[in-house]
Amino acid sequence: MAALSATLANESAVRIGAARRIVVKIGSALLVNAETGLLRVGWLEELAADVAALRAEGKQVVLVSSGSIALGRRVLGLPPRELALEQSQAAAAVGQIRLARAYETVLAPHGITTAQVLVTLEDSENRRRYLNSRRTLGTLLDLGVVPIVNENDTVATDEIRYGDNDRLGAQVASMAGADVLVLLSDVDGLYTANPREDASARRLEVVAAITPEIEAMAGGTGSALSKGGMKTKLIAARAATRAGCAMAITFGAVSRPLKALREGAPCTWFEPDGDPHVARKRWISGMKPRGKLRVDAGAIAALGRGKSLLPAGVVAVEGDFSRGDPVSVVGPDGAVVAKGLAGYDAADARRIIGHRSDEIEAILGYIGRAALVHRDDLAL
Repeated sequence: MAALSATLANESAVRIGAARRIVVKIGSALLVNAETGLLRVGWLEELAADVAALRAEGKQVVLVSSGSIALGRRVLGLPPRELALEQSQAAAAVGQIRLARAYETVLAPHGITTAQVLVTLEDSENRRRYLNSRRTLGTLLDLGVVPIVNENDTVATDEIRYGDNDRLGAQVASMAGADVLVLLSDVDGLYTANPREDASARRLEVVAAITPEIEAMAGGTGSALSKGGMKTKLIAARAATRAGCAMAITFGAVSRPLKALREGAPCTWFEPDGDPHVARKRWISGMKPRGKLRVDAGAIAALGRGKSLLPAGVVAVEGDFSRGDPVSVVGPDGAVVAKGLAGYDAADARRIIGHRSDEIEAILGYIGRAALVHRDDLAL
């Protein structure tokens, strides 16, 4: 491994030190011994110590973990060759239990509660599912839980798969509003050429923007040992940085990999495009509204103070929209004052407008959300 860089050590220390919410992606090769199919318990215990150290500083951590298929195929006695889809799904069903139990076992001694969250590509492409996933992750983190996220390989078919956990990690980072995404990999960063083939290749410590020249450095999809290679890591970097999240690629097969990164282990940092909060507001602002919520002057004043849009301040609902769809918030003079993601579909919204939040259950027959549009989903 290359010598530690003082500049890089400062870069990593500042990035991780300032982060409030961190997503860490862990590949199968780090978790599971390829020859035996057994879990690398010692390495996982060291990762747990890293997570506990971050948590002790008040940081929230999400782990995006591969490994369920690799663990399950050994239990089922499946061959080492490429598996058919239904075999992979069966292996994932068996392995997911063992993977979740492994994380629970290593994190429990640190007083950390874990949760298993299984997602598919549809969960980030469908706005309703996206909102549900985002709120679930946010609630778990606020309750002090470390979510263990994996692709739901037991049900995902090719058309609804991420296909690799680099891109899944980026989507989870965006969904969670993370400040930092760390890809623990089999390479220690992005090089100007494939270092296995070109002795003059040098590692880039910081990438300010993903240009065509940067993309050319990634080569083909097989330019690194991990599935998908460096090309998928750049796709992940583009998604993460657009969401205002800094991303690092670093070598994961070391003791205490997150501690090592913070202390200056070789890596490549990708600069974020703004911060997660601003990026999310920009994303919402760019959406085409599917309906309108007409509000009174009191609601406009509350929005200006950073509050959510409550049903009591809405006087009319226009359009036919579903929960999670973008809507315009329109004042008494007809001017658009905000855009947001609807917390209710149009039919339920019409039933609760003008009412207090504590009346929603009696009107709809279930305990609904207090806000018609939550402040996190509003762009003024």
